[in-house]
Amino acid sequence: MTTEERGATYTEVFASGEFRVLFGSFTLLVAGDQVKMLALSALVYARTGSPGLSAAAYMLGFLPYAVGATFLLSLADRIRPRALMIMGELLRVVTCLLIAFAGLSVWAMLALVLVTGLFSPVFGAARIALLPDLLPGDAFVLGRSVLTVTSAGAQIGGLAVGGGILAATGPSGALAATAALSVLAAVVLRFGLPDFPARNAEAGGRAEDDDAPTGAEGGRPAGDGAVRDGGSPASSPTGEAERGGVRTKQARGRGAVWETLRVNRVLLADTRIRGLLLAQWLPVAFVTGGEAVLVPYLGSTAGYALAAASAGLAVGSFVVGRLVSPSGRERLAFPMAVASGLPLLVFALQPGLGGAALLVLLATVASTAYELGLQRRFVEAVPESIRGQAFGLASAGMMSGQALGAALVGVAAELTSPHMAIVLAGATVVCCSLALHRSLRPEPS
Repeated sequence: MTTEERGATYTEVFASGEFRVLFGSFTLLVAGDQVKMLALSALVYARTGSPGLSAAAYMLGFLPYAVGATFLLSLADRIRPRALMIMGELLRVVTCLLIAFAGLSVWAMLALVLVTGLFSPVFGAARIALLPDLLPGDAFVLGRSVLTVTSAGAQIGGLAVGGGILAATGPSGALAATAALSVLAAVVLRFGLPDFPARNAEAGGRAEDDDAPTGAEGGRPAGDGAVRDGGSPASSPTGEAERGGVRTKQARGRGAVWETLRVNRVLLADTRIRGLLLAQWLPVAFVTGGEAVLVPYLGSTAGYALAAASAGLAVGSFVVGRLVSPSGRERLAFPMAVASGLPLLVFALQPGLGGAALLVLLATVASTAYELGLQRRFVEAVPESIRGQAFGLASAGMMSGQALGAALVGVAAELTSPHMAIVLAGATVVCCSLALHRSLRPEPS
């Protein structure tokens, strides 16, 4: 039985030294971001005494994601990934130190976080798009599941550690600690990760002939144009790349905003890719929306149910990622997407804390399971030259969708009741999954 048939193992994933570097830097990134936003929130509250502004400051890092994904994502394919990730870490260092020690006004601090946050989806896209190069075949899917579990754990750990640092040193000390974590991550990336070439350097305005070989200096190694491990065919002499019916004419010398808008249109115009994007965005958006009203539903005990949701994320990633075969994951995607909404329907019976926690755990397990079943197909559907932007668009759409889902379910809770809003969220998950059944099911072989 081949690795592709039996599925990859964690041993095989962590056998890659480059993945270990990526994993370590990602853990530092997520934990550091939690500390940064916690410290910023505390600093704003200390300056203004406003709980509303403090809460807004904590959520501020997430708001620019949609704008950055809309206008800047092409940079993820036009700049070498190692350099781009290091730039992200250094930008975080400068941001934290300015907030902590430059004596900025509250509004200047918030504006700084907003502006620098525009580039967050670009740095994240560069990291995720590099995974298929480091982990070919099914190891990529398992690597994604590792990062998903790490993200949840690092967020929790970052908040716990950040609370301790905040109590011991105050907001400025916590921000300085975040800057130190980012410096460490930059050093790890610089000396632990190879300097891979940019995927779509042509779009950045390289002055080569259109029919220059892909193995030319500064490009990808010779022979990379052949299809291998889900890679993309070489660009044609006209500057076009095609894969799975997607043709992306490489535009030379265009700005990042123009190129990002153009490639986003290309991705969304392709029926297969658009379906896979919507399948990654919609069902999980309303699962998260249901979780967003657990606080008004359960009151002060909601934290236990939210912890159960985090546990479901880890359980789903491990069980489906490690114990189910690659083809089995893809077959499970549609039923698991539907199943992720069913536990939320049981809230019609108004369960107590224990029942609510179990139902949320089951919903999160199922939503994580179906997401893993789409990852390999998404890699195969997207041309390699725009893989970074495609992953960035998928991630940004998921984050924006979850925010929108939470807002919509919150409105439903205002109009009805918290438990009925969760029921409506579950029904929406089921309806979205049924409507997207063609994209959630694997293509016939």
